[in-house]
Amino acid sequence: MKKLLVLTLLMATTASFGQKKLEGSIKNLKGIAEYNLVFDYENLKVHKFDTEEEFLKDKMDKREEKHPGEGRGEKFKKSWFADRENLYEPKYIESFNKRFKKQEVKVDKGLESAKYTMLVKTTWIYPGYNVGVMKQPSKVNATITVYETANPDNVLCSVAYKNMPGATFGGGDYNSGIRIAESYAKLAKEMAKYIIKKAK
Repeated sequence: MKKLLVLTLLMATTASFGQKKLEGSIKNLKGIAEYNLVFDYENLKVHKFDTEEEFLKDKMDKREEKHPGEGRGEKFKKSWFADRENLYEPKYIESFNKRFKKQEVKVDKGLESAKYTMLVKTTWIYPGYNVGVMKQPSKVNATITVYETANPDNVLCSVAYKNMPGATFGGGDYNSGIRIAESYAKLAKEMAKYIIKKAK
């Protein structure tokens, strides 16, 4: 029953996600075997808040009011930022690379040998929720830009992705970081599929 509920929610959410080419052409990526991966979260917005700072203040204040003196607000803030490197980014890398069965294309952070860089710029996050009987998948908006590492002005392709959904089928995504990480997995999957289908 839980799996059916999650699948239904994902299907409803997936219907509204999409991609839009902003610059260059995906065909420019033909023959590229590796990308240095960079993530950018600067100035991202969180659903219902004008800024990420406002979102964090709201969540921290609520936790401090409910559990005064326990430092839960600060713990939430630390976890929110730590999830990027600990959850989102590894999930993106894993999801992208596994689409290429023969490992003919790969992405990774700090890949100094790569001639091209893939920049994942997150612009908006909806954390979603899971309260047991009710849940809503997370969503992420991001722009993925591929450029020449030595000459960032040389943009090969830039694509905007909207409402990338994220949830686990096991129902264990009570932590927002786990849900959002699945949005990054979906984002990577869509980008990899786009390359496989069109960069030829």
